[in-house]
Amino acid sequence: MHRSLRAAAGAAALLLALAGCESTDAWASPHPTPTPHGSIAPGFVDPTSTPSPGATITPKPGSWDAVHAPAGYRVVLLIGGDDAPAKTLVAAVKSWAKADDVDLRTIVPKDDKDAIPSITKAIDMKPDLIVSAGNALIDPLTVVTASNLQQQFLVVGAELAEPTHNVTAVDWSGASFRGDGVDMSSPYDPASFTAERCAAATRAGVAAVLSNVTGIVVWLS
Repeated sequence: MHRSLRAAAGAAALLLALAGCESTDAWASPHPTPTPHGSIAPGFVDPTSTPSPGATITPKPGSWDAVHAPAGYRVVLLIGGDDAPAKTLVAAVKSWAKADDVDLRTIVPKDDKDAIPSITKAIDMKPDLIVSAGNALIDPLTVVTASNLQQQFLVVGAELAEPTHNVTAVDWSGASFRGDGVDMSSPYDPASFTAERCAAATRAGVAAVLSNVTGIVVWLS
């Protein structure tokens, strides 16, 4: 084969290989509705009454332990801050994702102006769940979530003041930030963001979403 033809063939093969890599991206293919492994135990929520959006439930500790995400569950983690509470939350989410074999991708806004574009980017990726860690994202999420009802969100360690059915939050005493200028249900306490509490909050929140108990605040006692 002529040298120029061999070069052209080699280039074409490389392009095909690259295209093949892109097409095998797990998120580029159709994705069935996730089915959790396990189910929430009695004491997580009243089985005779479905909580309305914005309602608060206080599940029995550990009633979420048996619920695990299916392997390959697609999650985007939005990180809003680099303070100690945000870092502890991020570590908890990453630890959960590794343990449950979750396909986790991370987005960190460059600054305040980049928060809404970053949330929009996460939505465009069409994940099973978007998890938010850090108070800096609460006001931007309030702007975006109500107009994207097809996308499930989980806010850990904070909440939206007026959540829609696609926004679930997990709070505890010391962690109930609701946005700038909005009253909190408890005084903010960075020390309350322990590794154990953040790990429990992540699993409780995911269990609620996977069990279709969404749009609520899960309060950890």
